Amino acid sequence: MRYISTRGQAPALSFEEVVLTGMASDGGLYVPETLPSFSQEDLEAMAGLSYAEIAFRVMKPFVNGEIDDDTFRQIVTDAYATFNHDAVLPLKQLDASHFLLEQFHGPTLAFKDVALQLLGRLLDHFLQKRGERAVIMGATSGDTGSAAIEGCRHCDNLDIFILHPHNRVSEVQRRQMTTVLANNVFNIAIEGNFDDAQAMVKASFANQDFLNGTRLVAVNSINWARIMAQIVYYVAAGVALGAPKREVSFCVPSANFGNVFAGYMAYKMGLPVKQFIIATNANDILHRTLAANDFSKKELAATLAPSMDIVVSSNFERLLFDAYDQDGAAVAALLERFQQEPTALADAPLAKLREKFSSHSVDDATILEVIREAHHRTGEILDPHTATGYRAAERARADQTTPVITLATAHPAKFAEAVVKAGFQGVPLPTHMDDLLEREERYAVLPAELAAVQQFVADNRR
Repeated sequence: MRYISTRGQAPALSFEEVVLTGMASDGGLYVPETLPSFSQEDLEAMAGLSYAEIAFRVMKPFVNGEIDDDTFRQIVTDAYATFNHDAVLPLKQLDASHFLLEQFHGPTLAFKDVALQLLGRLLDHFLQKRGERAVIMGATSGDTGSAAIEGCRHCDNLDIFILHPHNRVSEVQRRQMTTVLANNVFNIAIEGNFDDAQAMVKASFANQDFLNGTRLVAVNSINWARIMAQIVYYVAAGVALGAPKREVSFCVPSANFGNVFAGYMAYKMGLPVKQFIIATNANDILHRTLAANDFSKKELAATLAPSMDIVVSSNFERLLFDAYDQDGAAVAALLERFQQEPTALADAPLAKLREKFSSHSVDDATILEVIREAHHRTGEILDPHTATGYRAAERARADQTTPVITLATAHPAKFAEAVVKAGFQGVPLPTHMDDLLEREERYAVLPAELAAVQQFVADNRR
């Protein structure tokens, strides 16, 4: 299997190269040239298997023999042994046809653990094989940084540097990063905002001379391996509810679009899916595009669901590539227009998207209302991101008979502010984190200056 760029100008790569490369040289994102497919018999054979075994079977075709089966199975098993639930991602029934897929039983209590526990191990494997070391740099407004650190803390061939805006992330989110005292983990608090941190990471990728030849690696959602890992839980959840004999729908709190795009890949590979419902907060570019063909930027709004606070949805490009029949030139032209001015999708691609996707946007007042309402109806306290999904599943589902699975993307304890605003006392952290607020922290505070950050990275990498 080869991987090609959504913009059509970069060379095709192997799986190993894609994992180590991240973004394509033409500015596009890598996707498989052709997708593997699962027959009805393949899906039926997954019923009753462990999550790790389903993951091995779903991901094996993407790896394409570049890791031997025994080694890959061990990598997968180790990745999901870090989760604090035997089912890894358990399904919970809310009513006759509405289910929650709990994605928050990993080390940092958010869905990003599913992909990043695997990605860190894949990177370490390939670097070990090559006899290389690499540096990971990332900027975070909260969740991604802690999940990346947890995924890489045991990696022998990686040093990880995560930038966060000083005094602008919650204490729980900060401490999930800064209390990891492994000798390959470095946290940098930038005296600026998230955009400052992100800009410095991008500038470092653009010019890597400060590392004197050491590879710089990205672990954000542009990396194909993260999408690949997320395909698994759609297949596992579908099979648990009766696939391939029974169709299901999924409702996904969405921002950068990687999560729901993985679901679409599962559908294209043979999982029977009736509908994908995209839930957004007030930062609703995905909803506006699908509902009104308004593909344009608007000013960022700070919301109670901060992990969904985006202006540009980076992985949407992968879906556009599919909708435009893999015409990289058309995708590149559309995205160039999008950067300059409000634009719209062509009629045929938009119609194709609307066949399988619907959407709903939820504001802050509604998020609080839904947290209260869901607790009254089900006894569950939802985090604010999952609350957008709960409401969207109610309002945008095609029918009441097809089971709908809403992805519960984070533990409510991570977003205590919203839970308290909704009228609850708050939610305790799980037992493996109950001493988080007492643990020793380690981080550097640096000015929002590229030279200072790059010097720190150069001085501290092993």
